[in-house]
Amino acid sequence: MHRFSFFGFVRSALAMVLIMLGWVAQAQGVFKVTAIPDESPTELARKAAPLVKYLEKTLGRPVEFTPVTDYAASVEALANQQVDLAWYGGFTFVQANMRSGGKAIPLVQREEDEKFRSVFITGDPSIKTLADLKGKNFSFGSQSSTSGHLMPRSYLLQAHIDPDKDFKRVAYSGAHDATIAAVAAGKVEAGALNISVWEKFVAEGKVDTSKVRVFYTTPGYFDYNWTVHANMPLAMRDKLTKAFLSLDRNTAEGKEILELQRATRFIATRAENYKGIEQAARSAGLLK
Repeated sequence: MHRFSFFGFVRSALAMVLIMLGWVAQAQGVFKVTAIPDESPTELARKAAPLVKYLEKTLGRPVEFTPVTDYAASVEALANQQVDLAWYGGFTFVQANMRSGGKAIPLVQREEDEKFRSVFITGDPSIKTLADLKGKNFSFGSQSSTSGHLMPRSYLLQAHIDPDKDFKRVAYSGAHDATIAAVAAGKVEAGALNISVWEKFVAEGKVDTSKVRVFYTTPGYFDYNWTVHANMPLAMRDKLTKAFLSLDRNTAEGKEILELQRATRFIATRAENYKGIEQAARSAGLLK
């Protein structure tokens, strides 16, 4: 009995050593970061560049931004531990958490993500309320987008408007900037997207607000976060969290990163914050 216990102990100890060696080897390799493709690839790369440089300095190892083709790919990348850190919307986080068997851990979110909102935009003068959308062509963003699909759909359903029954046609642009382009070009009469991208386009003069306007803004909800896999050692998680929380708008480096991330600052978050998103997804029939 003692012999079996001893060998059992040796096997357990050996397994722990191999796991630790695996993490040591990984720590010496490239730290991979990805993000849901909610904007154009060039914009995502532009936003990531200074953050990658900052994380390299903070973590003391090479950091690489790894783009993905669609939202589903970002979920698989983290679930399969092909990336170390992922920028998710609330719904994508919920999907990643389910796909990984509850092993997705959100570390931080922007302060703005505590009460994030979506906007409904139109170029049609006759559309003034959500009810006016009936019989119109409408565009969401990606089907897996929180602010470009899930929450807009949820608020439409609460207003007793079923997009699949009440709209003439439902389109999915794939990204927030693409939704603006579709509405501006008259391909659809209206669309929904995240308020942050809308405000950015307005500030940069990339949309003519005399022709395209916001006619409805949703109530606030929890949204985007930076997420890791539970298999990441606690020390590394803490180091990453501290790196984001330490970003300061009063420094040149912090100001550049925070402005590109469209953040006032980063704050700690937790999985429980996204229970409302999960419930909205189930109510809207987007999560089984």
